[in-house]
Amino acid sequence: MRLLLAEDERRVRAFIARGLSEEGFQVRESGDGLEARNLLETDRFDLLLLDWMLPALSGLDLLRSMRARQDITPVIMLTARDAVPDRTAALNAGADDYLVKPFAFDELLARIRAVLRRAAGRASGMLKCDDLTLDPVTRRVQRAGRDIRLTAREFSLLQFLLEHAGEVVSRARIVEAVWEHDYETFSNVVEVYIRYLRAKIDEPFPHRLIHTSRGVGYSLRSDV
Repeated sequence: MRLLLAEDERRVRAFIARGLSEEGFQVRESGDGLEARNLLETDRFDLLLLDWMLPALSGLDLLRSMRARQDITPVIMLTARDAVPDRTAALNAGADDYLVKPFAFDELLARIRAVLRRAAGRASGMLKCDDLTLDPVTRRVQRAGRDIRLTAREFSLLQFLLEHAGEVVSRARIVEAVWEHDYETFSNVVEVYIRYLRAKIDEPFPHRLIHTSRGVGYSLRSDV
């Protein structure tokens, strides 16, 4: 897998690049936004790790220009900006994930692998976890071959969980992605819709797929 790392802090860039290389990734490095944009326009990468505060061209502006020209390269934003409006702006601009500095390298690695899995799933058109499948095009959901009828919001929530299958996602991230609002405004709605989903995709079947990590969030995974 070929990754582009756009980060202007040399020590941080070297640390991340070294760790990813040891994990078997091919890493190309860039220290400013214009150089990163040129690399993206002349080469192909499986994923972009993008710092927000880049010189010459900010990470957010680079992301917007990518999506404007239909560049669907997966992007993980790396930034010290941890306010909800900043996270929302990046996700709405087309970021696939958002990681706040400082972060543990193991978490970055897990996020990279999760985003790459989701990208592979989008390429095949079908999202799957165990015997649960979701087709984003036809909007058909099945478990164990049985059709499951979902409301539009339930479908969006399930799609988000499937796109992050195996990963614990916080309630705040779910609200930002599915409802596009700040968490404080919709603090209770996630639990309500998780309960709706469980009634349809877990309770009628022998083993559950939606798991709660108390105080953290939810994950969709098979423990069988």
